[in-house]
Amino acid sequence: MNRRLARLRAVQTLFQVDLTDIPWQEALTNTMEEGETADDFLKHSVQGTLSHKEELDSRIKEHLHHWTLERVGNVDRAIIRNAVHEMLYMEQVPLHVSVNEAIELAKAFGGAESGKFVNGVLSSILKQYEK
Repeated sequence: MNRRLARLRAVQTLFQVDLTDIPWQEALTNTMEEGETADDFLKHSVQGTLSHKEELDSRIKEHLHHWTLERVGNVDRAIIRNAVHEMLYMEQVPLHVSVNEAIELAKAFGGAESGKFVNGVLSSILKQYEK
């Protein structure tokens, strides 16, 4: 499984967990298509995002101007959490790759303004991280 597809499956899994509160393993199984196998990158992405959720949410909240995390759309929230987890905990992934991949996911699966919104939040976090 390539990383782009793994990121998509991770976001789908995180979205399901957020909405239904089912175990991540069940949500992951629900997102996989026939013949797909979850690789280590995908599993680490989902597990890590969920295990660091409070810290990730805290960081994200610092960069939401005139928004609350609860007001952010479920898809956008899952995308942003996954991207911030990559940025902070997956050192083998270049920071700008995490941001760009998240923006592409938001454009494809979020609302009309999701790409711009995700870009704004992640760019703000990236600037702080690079300092």
